[in-house]
Amino acid sequence: MTFYTGRLIDHVHLRAQDFARTRKFYEAVFEVLGLKIGFAGDNSFQLDELYVDQAGDQTTPTHVHLAFQAKDRATVDAFHAAAIAAGGTDNGAPGERPYHPGYYGAFVLDPDGNNIEAVFHGPSTRSADAVRIEAL
Repeated sequence: MTFYTGRLIDHVHLRAQDFARTRKFYEAVFEVLGLKIGFAGDNSFQLDELYVDQAGDQTTPTHVHLAFQAKDRATVDAFHAAAIAAGGTDNGAPGERPYHPGYYGAFVLDPDGNNIEAVFHGPSTRSADAVRIEAL
């Protein structure tokens, strides 16, 4: 199995109140971002560092802020539209933000109330698309 990860976060675990609705939301968002769920079961899925499963009787849904990287402003716009169409709630229309020059983001609440963002930080170059980890 191959994993892709960054430097700081090993994984983020979200617990969904209505897993089917939440999965539909994230599938729509990921499609726009050019990503595909890597692992999926009946009550869970994973894409890179993000793991989502069904909240059980002894657990509650999570409420966090996650920001996904977008390749350009058009992708941020498409993310917002797809997220709303897939059951998300607007929490900040696409636009420039005062966080730093060139910061262009959009915010939606997912079906469980998590604040999900897509952000484009402006033109840049990367040393690699991702870090690839393969088991020995």
